[in-house]
Amino acid sequence: MPRSKIAGIGMYVPKNVFTNNDLLKFMDTTDEWIQERTGIKERRYADRTEETTTTMGVEAATIAIERAGITPQEIDFIVFATICPDYYFPGCGVLLQRAMKMKEIGALDVRNQCSGFIYALSVADQFIKSGMYKNILVVASEKHSFGLDFSTRGRNITVIFGDGAGAVVLQPTEDVNRGILSTHLHSDGNNAEILAMYNPGTHANHWVKEKKLADFDEAEMGEMFMSHSMIDNAQNFPNMDGPAVFKVAVEKFPAVIMEALTANNLQTTDLKLMIPHQANLRISQFVQRKLKLNDDQVYNNIQKFGNTTAASIPIALCEAWEQGKIKEGDLVCLAAFGSGFTWASALLKW
Repeated sequence: MPRSKIAGIGMYVPKNVFTNNDLLKFMDTTDEWIQERTGIKERRYADRTEETTTTMGVEAATIAIERAGITPQEIDFIVFATICPDYYFPGCGVLLQRAMKMKEIGALDVRNQCSGFIYALSVADQFIKSGMYKNILVVASEKHSFGLDFSTRGRNITVIFGDGAGAVVLQPTEDVNRGILSTHLHSDGNNAEILAMYNPGTHANHWVKEKKLADFDEAEMGEMFMSHSMIDNAQNFPNMDGPAVFKVAVEKFPAVIMEALTANNLQTTDLKLMIPHQANLRISQFVQRKLKLNDDQVYNNIQKFGNTTAASIPIALCEAWEQGKIKEGDLVCLAAFGSGFTWASALLKW
């Protein structure tokens, strides 16, 4: 059975840099407050009208495809991970297929929040191993800036997130010293509301079941789908219980990394690089200490890009590779934890 190798990798971040001090125009905060809690100094925001989740994905994908030495017409499957789609439906996969003038290939959209890229990578890996596809494009792209609460009320979340995209091309390899060794996926929905965006959503008014649809007047219908109370209570923005998320993240992050190493009879000392989803620098530092990894074994770039959720791992992976921190034969672990809760890891030989 062949393994899946990353044949090409690319990233894209918007040109618009927003520092912590730039956020002072919108909310009561300070550079020191943000850095102390998150480690973030700046982030990128997409152009409000000219850039979308899909267009950023196209930029990253174009680079990845070129580095893989193929053309867009040779891609035979797309897996697109995002929580910030251009439209509620259809998904970004088909929009990217259209924009890149690809053949009428399959396009799958993945919504696993911060774990999205690893979930997408795992799906693509299975298709490669089965022999069904030979060139799979995995894209993760996020445009958070269009849906954040730029006010003091929303600062705990808004200061964290940024925009960007990353992409890889997976191909089969018979080289036993290269490729994805294993992927590990988990979820636990018991505390899903701790980190969630509640609306728009079909859950909004459970009292709907007590009446027939024909019994509603026009005003009630409007309230049913998006009420003033939902907006007043910021339910149309992301909500997060930060300390609760932190507590679970620092447990699941190291566990899923060790799961990947143990499954392959390896140890943390074998790792060349561990690339965590860029959730919070304090989480990454906690995990690093718990696993006793040295500074050269962990790659973080949240300081300049913020948390780009699904896109954060491929962006960091691409940067690390471009900087020469990853070379052929190196053991690399990717790990993520996020809303759902979902968490995942992938272990690969570059």
